[in-house]
Amino acid sequence: MILPIIAYGDPVLRKTGKDITNEYPNLDALLENMFETMYEARGIGLAAPQVGVPIRLFIVDATPFEEDEELTEEERAFLSTFKQVFINAKIIKETGDEWAFNEGCLSIPDIREDIFRNDTIKIEYLDENFEKYTKKFHGIVARIIQHEYDHIEGVLFTDKLSALKKRLIKGKLSNISKGKIKVNYRMRFPDMKKKR
Repeated sequence: MILPIIAYGDPVLRKTGKDITNEYPNLDALLENMFETMYEARGIGLAAPQVGVPIRLFIVDATPFEEDEELTEEERAFLSTFKQVFINAKIIKETGDEWAFNEGCLSIPDIREDIFRNDTIKIEYLDENFEKYTKKFHGIVARIIQHEYDHIEGVLFTDKLSALKKRLIKGKLSNISKGKIKVNYRMRFPDMKKKR
């Protein structure tokens, strides 16, 4: 089932997600719905708060980046199969040089900005079977994970912009929260809980 994506301005996007256990009700259905919702919206990551559920859960599918000609053969091969569920994730360490990449967000449509993030992360998480992992990720995968991880911490990519950039996009953000935007996927807007 395709769920509405929560738009900028809704308080659920500012909540720190709660850890869950393997007894969390209907987790399989939620995951299936999140993947379906993400694909419908042509996203590469989606966090539970973006569908109105303030828990520490996000999904990533980096396979669209396998076509990127700037990547090495090895990177493209890795991305071609990278689809992962992250439950109760905790970034242990961020290292490497910071680099800029033009990011967007399904909850903040039509706004894209260059965001600086570290190149490498070490993260501890559970998969959909509640098996525990501690792994390092680099490059674009690390960035996607960092972006989605921010969502379960109540942080949006626009928070990382300079004061000037924030002022420049203030009107656009206000329009998003009021539902004054055209999108080609289902959204729920905070003002009057308007749906489209």
